[in-house]
Amino acid sequence: MKTNKTKERSSVVETASEVAQSAPNDTSKPGRRQMNDLINYSHAVKNIKEAILCSQYRAASSANKEQLSLYYGIGCYVSKNSREGFWGKGAIETISLQLQKELPGLRGFSSANIKFMRQFYETWCEDLKSLISISGIGDDKSLTAVSEINTQLLIPREISQNEDFDINSFLGLGFTHHMIIVRKTNSLAERLFYIRQAHTNNWSKEVLTARIEDDLYNHQGKIASNFIQRIPDSRQSLKAIEMFKDNYLLDFINVEELGERDKEDIDERVVEQEIIHNIKKFILTFGRDFAFVGNQYKLEVYGVEHFPDLIFFNRELNALVVIELKKGAFKSSYLGQLCTYLRLVDDQMRKPHENPSIGIVLCKSADKKYVEYVIQDYDKPLGVATYKTSDEMPEKLKQALPDIEELKKLL
Repeated sequence: MKTNKTKERSSVVETASEVAQSAPNDTSKPGRRQMNDLINYSHAVKNIKEAILCSQYRAASSANKEQLSLYYGIGCYVSKNSREGFWGKGAIETISLQLQKELPGLRGFSSANIKFMRQFYETWCEDLKSLISISGIGDDKSLTAVSEINTQLLIPREISQNEDFDINSFLGLGFTHHMIIVRKTNSLAERLFYIRQAHTNNWSKEVLTARIEDDLYNHQGKIASNFIQRIPDSRQSLKAIEMFKDNYLLDFINVEELGERDKEDIDERVVEQEIIHNIKKFILTFGRDFAFVGNQYKLEVYGVEHFPDLIFFNRELNALVVIELKKGAFKSSYLGQLCTYLRLVDDQMRKPHENPSIGIVLCKSADKKYVEYVIQDYDKPLGVATYKTSDEMPEKLKQALPDIEELKKLL
């Protein structure tokens, strides 16, 4: 290996010497400038070549992470030399051609791709410093050092400092996906969103592009759900996200008027009956284009009876919506129960032209991050929302709202 490096250095020196002999001594003349360029570019080719070969060796065990870190390191090197250093016009094109000659069959190192490696580095270098501790970033190394291309820049020393940033998702996503995200998004938050979604859901390049063009980031709702993962059609999933809220104020349900002494005595059936008695108000609260199908709808399979609390049909989604009411805090077991109901509804109630049914757990309280964590493995489209009744409204808000009878007079 040492002999090969010696030969390469000799070759570079001999080539430079030949140019020096044929060029004038005046450094301001084109001949001398060409000689300097040749030395600089040959040095760049040698560094990039060594970085590629070293990274390819490590790539056998961790291909994607190594490739991404290699591209990031090369992007850093190219950025510093082309933006701050002494590379001239056409340097990247020249380097790309020489790389192709020295490493026949090498793919992914066209001048356009090398420029994107630079863009990839320049887009992320500052943000990554604030998101996570990355080895090598910020090191003050000489631009002319042989080891100046650090292919381990994206290997983390510490756990992410930002809960929205998952280093495994970042490193697990292919470079082509990163290219699409960098080119088509405008903010760090948007990039992080699509990286997380693309990695979690194994999106293809085509699906990722479609989701960005549909502006999924700006259309995401607050409701904790797996709609993006479980509704294949991107436009349909966007509709579902926009259709449901994360919290509903059921102000037509007043515990104080139900004749119960203790709020804990108010169970799901009581809330359900209040909703049925005020079904028009509930539909107006829940959203547009809902039609009531039934409550405690009997569904039987293999002699086992099931009774979903509420079933609606939404014209916009062209899908049945099953709502399961819970008086207390969210429990993961509710999702399994709701999945069973959706399976029965799809088998026994859904028409051939309708979309798969959607399930919503409506409970008193829920930790959104916990819900989003456990909901991903369910294969049915599910969402979890919370509700409040009128007795839980802040007193100032109650006083600010007009009396219902006064509203009727105004209307």
